[in-house]
Amino acid sequence: MQIEIKNIKKKYGKKQVLDGIDLCASQGKCIGILGGNGCGKSTLLSILAGVQPADKGEFLFDGKDLFRYRKQRNTLVGYIPQGTPLIEELSAKDNLLLWYKKEDMKKELHSGVLKMLGIDEFLKTPVSKMSGGMKKRLSIGCAIHNHPPVLLLDEPMAALDLACKQRISDYISRHKEDGGIALLVTHDVLELNLCDEWYIMKNGTISPFDYTGDIESLVKSL
Repeated sequence: MQIEIKNIKKKYGKKQVLDGIDLCASQGKCIGILGGNGCGKSTLLSILAGVQPADKGEFLFDGKDLFRYRKQRNTLVGYIPQGTPLIEELSAKDNLLLWYKKEDMKKELHSGVLKMLGIDEFLKTPVSKMSGGMKKRLSIGCAIHNHPPVLLLDEPMAALDLACKQRISDYISRHKEDGGIALLVTHDVLELNLCDEWYIMKNGTISPFDYTGDIESLVKSL
């Protein structure tokens, strides 16, 4: 299993936000995408997820362009944006039931991914009364209802406490162990350590970066 992102371009007005983005990832790998605010990281993930169109480019899964096969993309790709796209008036359970069959949800809450994320601990809580960490874990739970092999994660641990970060870290590690692929937009040291390869996005382009744990060197490169 492999994904290839080829020559992705996106312009807003006269500003070329993405100017030929190329990268690839194979199964069991997490790719870290770094860069300054406004450099286009979130735009790239939203394009790959189908939230907005690219001006040009391809998103290949084992050679098949997912930009052209939307139904397959929805099955193969899970997207966790920075925000939490949940229905505030509903409980965690009711939000999950928008995505899961009842029996599948029970199974996942008992011994699956939803259990790993700790969603069983606040199943009856309305979204409006949840902490940020609860909302983020529930958003991830909804996004992965069909166990997609490719995950697009946009700063999933931002502003969370250590316990929540650890749960999400454990999930990403398990996803890799199961042969999945993750593209991870991040500024978080814990997330950086989950990655197998790192890329820096700047001026609409992307280039590999050899991250060795030296934060000072990383910051100078952004």
